[in-house]
Amino acid sequence: MSYKTVLSLNSKREVIAGSEKSLIDAINRGADLRIYTEFKYEEHIEPGSPNKELVKEVSDFRVSYLIDKRHVAAIMNLRMPVNPPTAFGDRPSWSFFMYNQDGQQAIARPFLDHRVTESPSGPCPITSPANMPKYHTLSCYDDNSNAPCHNFIYDFENFGFIVQDNWTEVFAHDEFGKTISGSFDAFMEAFTAGADMKVGIKNLFSEGKNQLDYEIFTHCGAGYYNTKSRIYCMTTQPTVVVEPAIPMVYKTNNWSCGNLLVRTDGEVEYWFYNPYTMEYAKKRTRAAMRYFIR
Repeated sequence: MSYKTVLSLNSKREVIAGSEKSLIDAINRGADLRIYTEFKYEEHIEPGSPNKELVKEVSDFRVSYLIDKRHVAAIMNLRMPVNPPTAFGDRPSWSFFMYNQDGQQAIARPFLDHRVTESPSGPCPITSPANMPKYHTLSCYDDNSNAPCHNFIYDFENFGFIVQDNWTEVFAHDEFGKTISGSFDAFMEAFTAGADMKVGIKNLFSEGKNQLDYEIFTHCGAGYYNTKSRIYCMTTQPTVVVEPAIPMVYKTNNWSCGNLLVRTDGEVEYWFYNPYTMEYAKKRTRAAMRYFIR
């Protein structure tokens, strides 16, 4: 199945084609998401440059959130800074850009060169680049730390939310591994046949918190089926875990990144790093999950 644009926004973030419902329904079915934008080179990449060309961008958002069954946010989990078409950026870091369905954006940038050792400082003065009039800063956090984050709106020429809606939900269980729908055996048949795997995890690390109901969708890698105990587990791609909100935002200590090990008995282990110190830790929980194949 080819990719299909299900929601389009103009530069004022107004819906001009498709609908938010179409996007929400597709993400709920496990669809992959890419987002198309357009911008002027001299306004975005190199302010004041004599290069006036239009740049078209399509980015892959491999971690997506469905919050309260009514709002989608998604994150680029594998991006490093780049200055197209010249080179990568000056400092190694991850660029965890996050886009909401209304076009509000955010960036969390954990640096990888260990230059900064200061603790997170919380809210910082809100400033927008003087030479970038289309960049509107909403809030800033931890500017002097190893992992600054900003919430903002950039007035792209347009936005296109593009989905590839070809995943099939094959199995679902509650937080204790009890089957809710589908077939575990059919899931294992697809696994041994080499199918792609994706998981939707409900209310991850929400125990005892007054949070919105949400589901996080992430791609998976290696899988392992213990045939006697009939437990299947698989690892995920690097996943950015953020406290749910509408719209989704980054703040001090409300996000982290790492890899998940999910099991069909409801166990989840998260091996993550503190973005401010780059120190790793593990924690466990239980969660209801849905599994998708293609």
